[in-house]
Amino acid sequence: MTALIEASDLVRIYQIRRGLFGRPHPVRAVDEISLAVNPGETLGIVGESGSGKSTLGRMLLGIDTAQGGEVRFEGKPMPPLRTPEWRALRAKMQLIYQDPLAALDRRLTIAAQVGEPLEIHKIIPKQHQAARVAELMAAVGLRPDQAEHYPHELSGGQRQRAVIARALAARPKLLVCDEPVSALDVSIQAQVVNMLRDLQAENGIAMVFISHDLKVVRNIADRVAVMYLGRIVEEASSDVIFQSPQHPYTKALVSSVPVPGKRLEGRVILQGEPPNPASRPPGCAFHPRCPLARDICRALVPELRQIGDGRTAACHVVTGETAAIAA
Repeated sequence: MTALIEASDLVRIYQIRRGLFGRPHPVRAVDEISLAVNPGETLGIVGESGSGKSTLGRMLLGIDTAQGGEVRFEGKPMPPLRTPEWRALRAKMQLIYQDPLAALDRRLTIAAQVGEPLEIHKIIPKQHQAARVAELMAAVGLRPDQAEHYPHELSGGQRQRAVIARALAARPKLLVCDEPVSALDVSIQAQVVNMLRDLQAENGIAMVFISHDLKVVRNIADRVAVMYLGRIVEEASSDVIFQSPQHPYTKALVSSVPVPGKRLEGRVILQGEPPNPASRPPGCAFHPRCPLARDICRALVPELRQIGDGRTAACHVVTGETAAIAA
């Protein structure tokens, strides 16, 4: 199957200053990442805060320009930011933000904002736009009377449904969901995730689902990529990742996922905090916290390599064995 979107060796470097008058220092937020997403597939991207997940999502949409590597959508290179070609492509690629209140204009009604992409991209005639807005609102579970409400008059879950309706207005082929349920209550999270799955099945949309909540990712993702300090350290199908993680960092993440009716047995507790991205440790960035670190881990950066059928990992000590862990 031909990938809908494909990234090759993506690099994004930010310049930060240490102190008010310090010299600019480069920080590699995304460090040579390659991935692909097929039509109708959901790729989950997980990792701790600061691992580069959101930056990677914006790079896939061309919002953040890659300083190295390339993004190809439907086999064609991503057009430069803000060019007419890039704006036309945005109808096929949409972003769902973490904070729905910040993503919505507080001065406009919900109907006006859901219908905005229809007007911008000239998708359907103006006289049919109201019917399309009503159809979209019904699809995400919003009542007809809420069309004339303003964002502050809706609950957090309802606002996120409005954001999703707006993202679906242009009939996109790809959704990048950046922590779309992290600000919602657990019961509302389940409703939104189930709604996304249903809408994906109905419309054949591909999704990149960025989250630090592994329970949610396990429920929605077909494949999972685990990020640590700007790099992918393991990638496999969702079932494989959660049943038999291989990278020590992935094992620690998966072991912390609660299982209903069971105690957390064999949980891996990571020591210390993630390193400062501006002062990356030599070798494997995870080695200061890794219980299996060896001398080679402190000296050489591990390459992402195939360690099994459909599984890749970047680790010097991974063997490819598939012994399951507690979670």
